Amino acid sequence: MFGLSELAIILIVVIAVIAVKKGPELTRTAGKSARILKAEARAAKEGGPEPQVIQGEVFRPGTAAGTEQSHGTR
Repeated sequence: MFGLSELAIILIVVIAVIAVKKGPELTRTAGKSARILKAEARAAKEGGPEPQVIQGEVFRPGTAAGTEQSHGTR
């Protein structure tokens, strides 16, 4: 059977192969996440009006707030 050192080498090789295949995708996703986080932090630092949450009101995307409201659920 395999010893501990052989299993460690196999594990390192498997991790390296996975990293080569998924590395670019992971770094791209991490970059997008960092940009979003930076933008949100900048927006929070600048301040501005806090969003209001009104219980029971749903605003559909693409409609102006207060023009088309739907009460309750679908």
